[in-house]
Amino acid sequence: MTRFVQMLVAASLAAGAFLFAQSTPELAYEANADILTLPAYGEVAGIATNSRGHLFVYARTGHPVATLADERTFYHGNSRLFQFDENGKFVKEIGQGVYSFDFAQQVRIDPQDNIWAVDAGSNVLTKFDPEGGFLMVLGRKPEAISVRPGPGMPARPIDDPPSPPAAAGGGRGGGGRGGGASQPPPGAGARSESFNRPTDVTFDRDGNVYVADGMGTNNRIAVFNRDGNWVRGWGHTGSGPGQFNKIRGIVSDAAGNLYVADSGNNRVQVFDRMGTFKSQITGIGSPQAICITSGSPQYLYSSNSNDPESMDHGEIYKIQLDGRVVGKFGRAGKVPGEFGMVNSLDCRNDNTVWVAEVWNWRAQKVTLRR
Repeated sequence: MTRFVQMLVAASLAAGAFLFAQSTPELAYEANADILTLPAYGEVAGIATNSRGHLFVYARTGHPVATLADERTFYHGNSRLFQFDENGKFVKEIGQGVYSFDFAQQVRIDPQDNIWAVDAGSNVLTKFDPEGGFLMVLGRKPEAISVRPGPGMPARPIDDPPSPPAAAGGGRGGGGRGGGASQPPPGAGARSESFNRPTDVTFDRDGNVYVADGMGTNNRIAVFNRDGNWVRGWGHTGSGPGQFNKIRGIVSDAAGNLYVADSGNNRVQVFDRMGTFKSQITGIGSPQAICITSGSPQYLYSSNSNDPESMDHGEIYKIQLDGRVVGKFGRAGKVPGEFGMVNSLDCRNDNTVWVAEVWNWRAQKVTLRR
């Protein structure tokens, strides 16, 4: 009996040690919420740095509005893109009054320091050169939106923007949606740049552009070459490998692998450049904002962001690229060092993370203590 008790205690201790080893360590950190002074305050949706350390903030600084015309309702907003120097001093505003700035979602900097603004209201990605000059647009803003009847509004529906015309075969604009071809699975999207609330963008070493088109009716990754021409796409609504439920973010590593924040399925999926599923990372809550460091070894940061109805979560995870969690930091809240619905992360440096918060109207610089 004594021998059995000893064995039982030993087994319990071993199990306890295993559980302890599997718990996520809390990482020590410092947060500074006073570095940036925004020219106009609102929900900070996107944040990114370039190779010079300059900071770019894409913010929702006003209410999108609908303007009635004779037969259509036009949608426009008041999102703005700001640039700061490496010390946090305001430099300039980029793209003021540009047609595609409706509802800011994300900003990213590509390897050539070009600036990409992702807008979920206009369904458009706008590319600027490093100095803020316009270069390219992906997507197309809806020509009209549906509105509810009310004072001064007609008691009839306004036509939705027309669906893109079907084209035979593959290639840009193709996809065989007409002519008796089989219908794609729900959420697969058109084989074109017809986005529905895109959320993020990333790039590979050949200049290809990968768009996370996943907060509207689409649940897919759309791929374009450096000239903006359609290449391929993958994904549709579901929970299996290569399927998605609300794509919140996408980033790439030095080897060309793609990491997709599949928020509704509580995981980050990993693919190669062709869209072949490789692995998934779980146990990090519901990932929303993600970023990858530029050094060696590289790390993935992922926010377990608050849902729109609660403030139960707010921590940010630091993860090795093989999926092993290094630790986590932060919690939901309002004071500096706490986070309110993190929508974007930038982490060029291993232990320095810029955090963009929707609920708290701010950006914080977080430094992890070694």
